[in-house]
Amino acid sequence: MHSLASPAKFIRIADRVFPWLAGATVILLIFGLAEALFISPPDYQQGDSVRIMYVHVPSAWMSMMIYTVMAGASASFLIWRHPLADIIARRSALIGAAFTLVTLITGSLWGKPMWGAWWVWDARLTSVLILFFMYIGYIALSDAFAHQERGKKACAILALAGFLNIPVIHFSVQWWNTLHQPASILREGGIAIAAPMLVPLFSMGLGFTCFYALLLLLRVKTALIEQKIRRAQMSGQ
Repeated sequence: MHSLASPAKFIRIADRVFPWLAGATVILLIFGLAEALFISPPDYQQGDSVRIMYVHVPSAWMSMMIYTVMAGASASFLIWRHPLADIIARRSALIGAAFTLVTLITGSLWGKPMWGAWWVWDARLTSVLILFFMYIGYIALSDAFAHQERGKKACAILALAGFLNIPVIHFSVQWWNTLHQPASILREGGIAIAAPMLVPLFSMGLGFTCFYALLLLLRVKTALIEQKIRRAQMSGQ
């Protein structure tokens, strides 16, 4: 990881990986959407409204995964002062907030026909809403400090504190009596989703993961180039 701290080396690696990630993202998302909309069967109880799952569930996975990446990168920054870690955390925040917003919106669209309400103060829904506010708070805090190092440290501490909400989101359906359905994949007794539904679900999940990696590479590369330009300007003054 420390070898990647060199902006020139990271940019070279990003340039090599980018076309492969872009291709994988397009293929996986097109395949997943085609399977989700036209091939996967309707649910025996929910009918065609279950197709919202193929966007909602992968978005929920991404919202938690990206915050976990931010927390891990923040810990790396605080402990080892890795220069790339802070950039990864900061450049992930906006992407994670977008996925969390998609999770909340699609959850509401799915909840209306299933529960008869757009929103309920369910443990799972509320903890995901808190996650969205944590993302927004992190983004706001990242621009709140005139002193750059203080801002980096404050953001890292906030990311680590907010990570406590991730297990709450995951286990909320087990710890409390909620309207939200329990886990269907990571559960005792094995997967509870039919194979024809798993194919588009995992395809969309992998597609979203590749899309996140693609955006993160672009954003980190841009940040490193901007950093290099600022240093060149400062040295020329």
